[in-house]
Amino acid sequence: MIAQILTALIFFASLWLIFSERLNRTIVGLLGAALMVGLGKLLHFYTESQAMAAVDFNTLGLLLGMMILVAMLEPTGFFQFLAVWAGRVSGGRQVRLLVLLGTVTTLVSMFLDNVTTVVLIAPVTILICEILGITPVPYLIAEALLSNTGGAATLVGDPPNMLIASASGFTFNDFLTHTLPVVLVAWLAALLLLCYLFRRELAIRSPKAEAVMKLNPRESLDEPKTARRVLVVLCGAILLFFLEEVFSLSPAFVALSAAAVALAWVQPDINAVLRRIEWSVLVFFAALFIMVGGLEASGVLGGMVTLLERIQTIPPNIFGLVLLWFTAGLSAFLDNVPITIALVPVLQGLEAHGVNVQPLWWALAFGAGFGGNGTIIGSTANIVVASISERTRTPITSKLWNKRGLPVMLVTCTVASVLYLLLYPLFTR
Repeated sequence: MIAQILTALIFFASLWLIFSERLNRTIVGLLGAALMVGLGKLLHFYTESQAMAAVDFNTLGLLLGMMILVAMLEPTGFFQFLAVWAGRVSGGRQVRLLVLLGTVTTLVSMFLDNVTTVVLIAPVTILICEILGITPVPYLIAEALLSNTGGAATLVGDPPNMLIASASGFTFNDFLTHTLPVVLVAWLAALLLLCYLFRRELAIRSPKAEAVMKLNPRESLDEPKTARRVLVVLCGAILLFFLEEVFSLSPAFVALSAAAVALAWVQPDINAVLRRIEWSVLVFFAALFIMVGGLEASGVLGGMVTLLERIQTIPPNIFGLVLLWFTAGLSAFLDNVPITIALVPVLQGLEAHGVNVQPLWWALAFGAGFGGNGTIIGSTANIVVASISERTRTPITSKLWNKRGLPVMLVTCTVASVLYLLLYPLFTR
């Protein structure tokens, strides 16, 4: 009992520190992991070997491989090319510009990291808005919200999906057939809602609409040859994701192999590539795995499984809805990664006790994917966009985000809930 209480205190204290941003989340993760292993050795329930076994290297390998590809594509100017192209095609019409930039951001986020996507597209968005003489706020908020929403569509689009796939054995195609249809409807609802919420800002005609037509997207491409090569490799990786069941390949193997091929073909400055990789994110993930392993070893997660078993009188589809909204609510205030890592072994425990958890995995994916839109701290992409907006005359505040992000979260979760009930037989297999 003492071990369970202390391990739970360590984990939830770590979540609180992450939420309060009193310390860098990677530092918090390492401190929490060290305390968990130290306590486990002291009370004889958790060892270093168990801690290493708790780390999901399949997820880390998939993340690392995709990060390398993004790190090689980033300096080529490809993302800036897409943003400038969208600005030019819009012709300076604000609603069309919002739809185009939002769509570009969403499509990129389905296959690449959300944070990297907004980091690269947001500054170009601000530049386009300055040229047009309009406020960038609607576009920046829309890019973050639609990036989070679209990322839930594929296995590689959002870290929680990677965690769920690794634990459940779901393939890239499983996500395309189960989450993509729901995300498409939710994304369309979110886009229409954003156009309505920002109707006043978007109704203002740009005084310099002709200026954006003078922009040349090709001038944004600094290294077109490198961009083409990395994109070819990335397309090859996506094709292999589709065929992973045929060739019995893991997503981590595909991602790391694609990264190796791209590095060999392009032969970039390897030190520059490695500097652009978010090592802190990988360390943070590993530390969270170790902490959750400690919770499992001490019996905390087993207690949660027992508690959930007692409420199995609830119809399975309603139980899935409860999990969806519970996850979404937590993800609005805490990073969805630790929430997902904590809930994965709970669902695995239910499965070991004979519960059909197939539909629960998908409920978890929707809740984690859409819940982060609720507040400005709900996802890293939100925080990054808000920070970038501080360079402008109209920085994004928490109050403004709540007026725009919370409705989007509620609408997308409602859409997901309705479709989850209607398509429940699909999610059970």
